[in-house]
Amino acid sequence: MDYLLELLKILLPAAAVLYGMYLVVVSFLSKEQEKLKLDLRTQQAQVVLPIRLQAAERLCLLLERITPAQVIRRAIPGQFSAEELHHHLISEIREEFNHNASQQVYFSEDTWDAVRIAVEEVISRINVSRQQLNESASGVDLAKVVLTQSFDRQNDPIALAIRKVKAEVSLYF
Repeated sequence: MDYLLELLKILLPAAAVLYGMYLVVVSFLSKEQEKLKLDLRTQQAQVVLPIRLQAAERLCLLLERITPAQVIRRAIPGQFSAEELHHHLISEIREEFNHNASQQVYFSEDTWDAVRIAVEEVISRINVSRQQLNESASGVDLAKVVLTQSFDRQNDPIALAIRKVKAEVSLYF
């Protein structure tokens, strides 16, 4: 019995020391793992942030390029009939949008929806403007109607989309 008691006097403190060492090692490893995760996030941010900023620039440029005034100015309406200009404007807007569609991975669903809605609204304005003209109308006539309608709008979806892109970019700083 004395042998067992002496053995317990040795084993219990040794077990307590071992358990304490186990807790210290687990705590140390946990802190090291958190530090590695933080370092990885920092490195990712250094790589991803410039790409996100570039994506924001591209979306703002897309939105500026599809404003009715810009897209009509690039098309030179005097060279087209109203029908030809209508098709040219719609295809140019869709081409711009499709060219920048990959930028959606860098933005929230809400921001991307605002961009998509702005594009659809511009196309809708052009379609409505075309329907107001007769078959023999010129491209200049269509351009006048589109520009008149775009200036009459109170809630500009392009401006709203640009504000959403800027607001999301401001979250990074």
